[in-house]
Amino acid sequence: MPFRKINCDVKLAAVKLHEQNILSLEQILDCVGFSERTFWPMIKLWREMGDVVQHSYGAPGRPRTLNFDDVNYLLQLVKHRPDWFLDELPLLLSDNRFISVHYTTIYRELSRAGISCKKLKKIAKERNE
Repeated sequence: MPFRKINCDVKLAAVKLHEQNILSLEQILDCVGFSERTFWPMIKLWREMGDVVQHSYGAPGRPRTLNFDDVNYLLQLVKHRPDWFLDELPLLLSDNRFISVHYTTIYRELSRAGISCKKLKKIAKERNE
């Protein structure tokens, strides 16, 4: 059967029915509509953690290389000198902030901050006037 999300209440009901021996395992699985292969890891999780779902805390994925202050420093650099190329910014970061990052990381962080090539051109054009 393909992956599908099973409601926590349904899982909890299945666990309670099993623990209190109200129904047999076959009857429980027939009622809730998932397999035995799904049921046993859920029971194991219930016994170890006291919950039928595994909660993830914090942001998923790898932690960011640049923190808030580093991104603000980059934004100040870009607004001060919008004509700098991306390959020049990692050198400034390593010299002034002691952080070694690739220029693609800088590009992604600037994109997340809302800075695009179009905005940089606009800032540079305003400076020249």
